[in-house]
Amino acid sequence: MNNKHQVHNLIILDESGSMLSIKQEIVEAFNAIVTTMKKLAESFPEQEHLISMVTFNSLETKTYLHLNPLASLDVISGKNYCPQSGTPLYDAMGFSIGRLRNETSNSGKHNVLVNVLTDGLENASREYSGPAIRSLVDELKHSGNWTFTYTGADHDVERAALDVSIPNAIRFQKSKAGIDNFLRQELHGRKMYMQKVRNGEDVSTNFFGTNGKK
Repeated sequence: MNNKHQVHNLIILDESGSMLSIKQEIVEAFNAIVTTMKKLAESFPEQEHLISMVTFNSLETKTYLHLNPLASLDVISGKNYCPQSGTPLYDAMGFSIGRLRNETSNSGKHNVLVNVLTDGLENASREYSGPAIRSLVDELKHSGNWTFTYTGADHDVERAALDVSIPNAIRFQKSKAGIDNFLRQELHGRKMYMQKVRNGEDVSTNFFGTNGKK
């Protein structure tokens, strides 16, 4: 019988055309996160980390993994990450968050960490509106076991995050140094998150520390 505490990690990665200018940096940062997530999980053997991942643009929202063991998360490359077209952020969030909510609703004690990574404002959703996403996020935050983070560039990141009720926001500059700075904060936040889950502490806010405004 598996008595481990389940932690669901949902990654929602922007694959719209505006990400093309930092395609290589995003690939490298994502792959660093993959490596670190796996190493961190080894330090928390009482936790079972499951991974779900989608990428999105106005052509399609692609599900790479869904409720898979963390070991299934692999690195990406320029061959399977191809930025193009518009940014249906709300649709991607509504689809992937709603699906995970439905499939974990009858689970035992568990936590869910949702990471949104985008470099632009919503401009192409057809099924979900900003207020609808805000309502969904509020509902799940109030359950006490869902945590949301928003990482962005080239727009008012804090305002965009608050518009959908996400308190954990961080800005990154579209440069190698900017990506490296974001990566340090993200990985530190993830380690502290796992520690808080272990200790039964509040994980809803301050994921990045100092509000992530750097």
